Amino acid sequence: MNSLATPPVPPHFHEHSRLSPNRSMSASTPSRKRKASPSPDRDDEMSTSPFLPNARLPPASTPASRKRVRPNLVGRPLSVERLLETLDKDSLTSVLKTLCERHPSLRDEVVQISPRPSIQSTLQVLRQYYTRLMNSFPLGPNPRSDYSYDRVRPQWHELLDALTDFTPHFLPPNEHQSSTTLEYLNDVTQIIHDLPEWDNPQHNLAKQNAYEEISKAWASVIKEASKRGGGYQLQFNGWEDKLRVHNEKSGGRLREAYDELMQALGWLRQSNQPSQQQSIRQQLFSNTYGMEQPMIRTGNW
Repeated sequence: MNSLATPPVPPHFHEHSRLSPNRSMSASTPSRKRKASPSPDRDDEMSTSPFLPNARLPPASTPASRKRVRPNLVGRPLSVERLLETLDKDSLTSVLKTLCERHPSLRDEVVQISPRPSIQSTLQVLRQYYTRLMNSFPLGPNPRSDYSYDRVRPQWHELLDALTDFTPHFLPPNEHQSSTTLEYLNDVTQIIHDLPEWDNPQHNLAKQNAYEEISKAWASVIKEASKRGGGYQLQFNGWEDKLRVHNEKSGGRLREAYDELMQALGWLRQSNQPSQQQSIRQQLFSNTYGMEQPMIRTGNW
C-alpha cells in the first residue's frame, strides 16, 4: 500500500502557492540607486543652472597680454626717434651742426624752436671752455712762454670766440632786463680776469681786446638802465663797488664803463652832497658846528 500515489493536494492550498522571496534573494537584489554627486569634470555644466543659489559663471576669455611674436623677424635700422635717444650731448650737437651746414635754411628754424639760453647755461658753457684751456697747458716751469702759448692756442681762441658770440645775446635790445645783463657781465668779466698772461706782448692783445669789448657792453647796459627811473636800479646790488673792483683788476681798461655808471648815479649825489657841504660850511662860520649833535651822558647821570 505504501507504493500508492500520494493523495492530491487540497484546492485551498493552490490559492497560496506563491512563495515569498527568501532572505537570500532580497539581499542579492540591488537597492535603489542614489543620484550621483556631480563630478569635478561637470562643474561647469551644473553651475549654469538658474536654480542653484551658488551658481558660478565660467571665466571670461581674456586676450593675450603680450604681443604675438612676429614671424620672420629680421634686422633693421633704428628709427630717428630711437637713434636720437642714444646720442650724447656732443654727438647731438655735431649732428645738428652738420644738418645746418648741409641745409642752411634749417638755421632759422632751429633758433625758433630752441629754448632761450639762460645765464646759468651760458656760463656753464664758458666755464667748460675755460677748463679745457687750463687743462691744455703743458708741464713746464714757465706757463707764460711761447711754447705754452702754442700748445693752448686752439683752446685759447675757442674761449675768446665764445665770449664774443655769447655776450651780444644778453645786451639790449635783445635782452630787456637790465638786471639779467648786469649779472651776466659781472660773471663774464671775472672769466676775463682769470685768463692767463703771456711773456710776449703780442699774445696779450686778445685779452686786452676782450676787456675793451666787455667795457663797451657794460656802458651800453648802464645807459639803457639809466633811462628807466633815472638809474634808480643801478643803486642796488652794489654795482658801483663791483664795477670799481673790475676796473682795478683790469688795469683801468673798464674806465669807460665805470665813468658811465658814475654819470648815471651823479644826479643822486649832486642832490645830496651840496646841501650837506653847505650845511657844514654854515655851521663853521656861525661857530655852531657840532652843537646840534645830541649830548652823550655817562655814569649815573
